[in-house]
Amino acid sequence: MNTGKIIADLREKKEWSQTDLADQSTVSRVMIGKYERGEAVPSIEAAKKIADALGVSLDYLVGEGVNSKFDKRTLKRLQDLELLEEDKKKTLLDLIDTYIRDSKARQAYTV
Repeated sequence: MNTGKIIADLREKKEWSQTDLADQSTVSRVMIGKYERGEAVPSIEAAKKIADALGVSLDYLVGEGVNSKFDKRTLKRLQDLELLEEDKKKTLLDLIDTYIRDSKARQAYTV
């Protein structure tokens, strides 16, 4: 997926207009339109401003890197999880594993 499509999808998910995103990111509405249409590629500085406004990492916005599938909130949680005491971390990971297993089981039976 290209960066312009990702920007458009995230913006629409927030129910923002291009003007709303421009206001939040300080990147011009005209340039946001060009990025979304694939007529231009944002500089790293512009992409960072847009990513911050949309609440995602730069990796996520450009669709590359190990963390490209995680929004900032998820990344922050993962970082905080790593700081927990081992027993608390294990408890949380066990709980997460349970929810994931149950979700996969439900999906398998609804197909």
